[in-house]
This record gives sequence, C-alpha cells and structure tokens, in this order.
Amino acid sequence: MKRAAIAAIEDVADGFRLVTLRGAALEGASWAPGHKIQVAMGSTFVARTYTPMDWDAAAGSTRILGYAHGGGPGSAWLRGLRVGDECELFGPRSSLDTGRATLPLAAFGDETSIGLAYALASTNRLDPMRCCFEVNDIRSASQVLARLGLQGATLVGKRGDDAHLSDLEAALGPTVAAGGSFVLTGKASTIQRLRQNLRWEGVSTARILTKAYWAPGKRGLD
Repeated sequence: MKRAAIAAIEDVADGFRLVTLRGAALEGASWAPGHKIQVAMGSTFVARTYTPMDWDAAAGSTRILGYAHGGGPGSAWLRGLRVGDECELFGPRSSLDTGRATLPLAAFGDETSIGLAYALASTNRLDPMRCCFEVNDIRSASQVLARLGLQGATLVGKRGDDAHLSDLEAALGPTVAAGGSFVLTGKASTIQRLRQNLRWEGVSTARILTKAYWAPGKRGLD
C-alpha cells in the first residue's frame, strides 16, 4: 500500500473533480493507460477503483478524474476531499490491456470512462480516437471534455428506458468499417449490449476490450 497526499483539486464541472495525488511512494511506478489504482476509503477493507489519466513517475504524481454520483463511499470521499488530505492506495496495476488494441481506436463509456479516454488519447496523438459517452448531464460533460481537450467526443443523453443506446450503437459504425478496436467501459449492461452489437457486425473478440466500472445495485465493481 502506498501513501499519497492530495496536491491539487479542480472542480471542473458539476459532479466532476480533477484530483492530483502526489507522494514519494508514487515515484518510479510503471503505468500505462488502462491501469488502475484502488484508494482506501478510510479502511483497508473498503476501497474504490480509479483509472489514472496520467502518471509522472519522476515527480511521483498522478491525476484522476472523479465523478461523484449517488451516496456511496467513493462519492462521499471525492466530495469531501481537501488539498493536503492523505490517502492510501494500491497500484498502479493492470486492469485493461489497451496495449494490444489495433488502430484506429474507439472508446465508448460514460462519465466514469472519460479519464481513461484522456489517457488513451494522450498517448496516441498521431491517430485521432473516436469517443462516445452516455451521460446524465450533457452540459457538465461538455465542460469536462473541453477542459481535457476531448471536444471531438460524442455525448448522448441517458434515458430511463435506455432508448438512447441506439445512438451509441449507430456511433460504432465508422470504427467497425475501418477495422479498428473498441474499448468499452462504464455501465455493465451498456457494455454487454454494445459488445453484442459488435459481434453481430462480425467484429472479432480480439478487437473488443471491455471493463465494467459499475452496475446498478452493486458496489465497488473492479
């Protein structure tokens, strides 16, 4: 377990906080887009997983984009953070092997996926990446994308009956035609539906990377 301090907090938009963690224990760490950290929520038995946006091994710092939604431990921790607070974390550790993805690349997900999309886009600037996110608040999500330089992403407003998922499915087409790979993260049921659609389109499983970050009624998906 590593100890780090909260070095900076930026309230990017409603519900979104860009958090910088720094500490000597983070120096020299080996990190790649898709790796995870697990932050203890006041107890080693309660932790929440975050996907670092970047990692400065020389300075011993990393950044995460937190999205506070609901009343769980992760959201409470994020809302209550102050500069100077300390935390304990595990990682970085492999979670999603994005290194095997072929170009062009498309990232689909939701608010919890934006940090990963930034990491992928930042390490692959020569080949523009397609991004599509289902979100609760398009205005807030747009502010986050603008702050991170991901303005080309497509935002789809969530609907209670999941009717919006047809818009996400339609956005799969260009990358399917180009023979690229897909990184599907976020809500478990959305991932399942998009993956099924891709398989119907003849996309091989080798071109589909998936990681569920959450599901309604379930805690701490990793």
